[in-house]
Amino acid sequence: MIVLRIPVGSAIPMDRQDEQRRIDLMSQVRRFDHVGITVADLKEVTAFFVGLGLEVEGTPMFVEGEFLDTVIGIPDSRTEIVMLRPPDGGTRLELSSFVRPDHQPGSPAAMANELGLRNVAFEVDDLQTVVDRLAADGYGLVGNIGQYEHVWRMAYVRGPEGIIVSLAERIG
Repeated sequence: MIVLRIPVGSAIPMDRQDEQRRIDLMSQVRRFDHVGITVADLKEVTAFFVGLGLEVEGTPMFVEGEFLDTVIGIPDSRTEIVMLRPPDGGTRLELSSFVRPDHQPGSPAAMANELGLRNVAFEVDDLQTVVDRLAADGYGLVGNIGQYEHVWRMAYVRGPEGIIVSLAERIG
């Protein structure tokens, strides 16, 4: 094993070939395509996100067979998937509900410091209006509405099945 000891603050010289290798490695990801969330009640969770302004892309579909079994490592699996996209056409949200095997429950009361995917975030035009509408539908704040400097107002809302939805309004 070769160990390089480089003094703190020293630059590591790179030739063109090293730089090209670094760029090639970084270019492996072409874009951020989607985030997937496994849910028990696909209709309820879909309705929640559609209510926030996301749009259903295509029609719900069932996926099963060798491809799915290979990718997720669960033999004889079958899932129903709904893809949602934000109005600006950005990164999509994939909601998946397993027909088989039965889904494994997560912690519906998970807090932001628990390991794993903790929230899905959206920018909104009027945070208070969205929070009030969600509260009327039975979805409450995890904490309170906070303000970051004079730039953002933000709140975490506990959505269906315990999903934490981060909502942010640009104010500056």
